[in-house]
Amino acid sequence: MGEVSDYYATLPPDVGELFEGMRRRALKLVPDVVEGRSYGMPALLYQGKGLMATMQTAKHLALYPFSGKVVAQVAERLPGFSLSSGTIRFSVGQPVPDDVLDDIVRLRAAEIDAAQ
Repeated sequence: MGEVSDYYATLPPDVGELFEGMRRRALKLVPDVVEGRSYGMPALLYQGKGLMATMQTAKHLALYPFSGKVVAQVAERLPGFSLSSGTIRFSVGQPVPDDVLDDIVRLRAAEIDAAQ
């Protein structure tokens, strides 16, 4: 197990299952990711950079794609979600739609590739 898997094991089952599904989708799209830490959070790393992290807070669940540009690119497709420059807040009852998550992962991976 790694940083992300270990963190998911500490979560309530419904949250852990949701996050695990998100992790599996990211791994399908970008098979070269590894588990590690970015900005102090358990995260999926691609080429040593944060691809995405999912965290539970006291009030919500959050997806961190480590890029304000990526969040801005999908913002129109997330009506009703609370967004900030690098965070998408959601809940078990209102998860990030799969097609949007896929685009977030692809966009962030492309951003990392372009910076290399």
